[in-house]
Amino acid sequence: MHSQTSKLMKYLVIIEETKTGYSAFSPDLPGCIAAGSSKEEVEKNMKDAVAFHLEGMNHEELEIPQPHSFSTYLEVPA
Repeated sequence: MHSQTSKLMKYLVIIEETKTGYSAFSPDLPGCIAAGSSKEEVEKNMKDAVAFHLEGMNHEELEIPQPHSFSTYLEVPA
């Protein structure tokens, strides 16, 4: 593995409630997903999944995607 200065990256993670718990994904990291039985568990699992995903990309000497997604809430009449 090549040496590289470690820096913090901030990726948007979408968490959705499912019939059996929660699932999560990051639009900036295609294929990086996680699940858990609680919000806390899915957040921890997703943090681990992102770290593993980026570690694999580093190992393969692939370019690490820059975070570019964002979120907002819109209020509309229902």
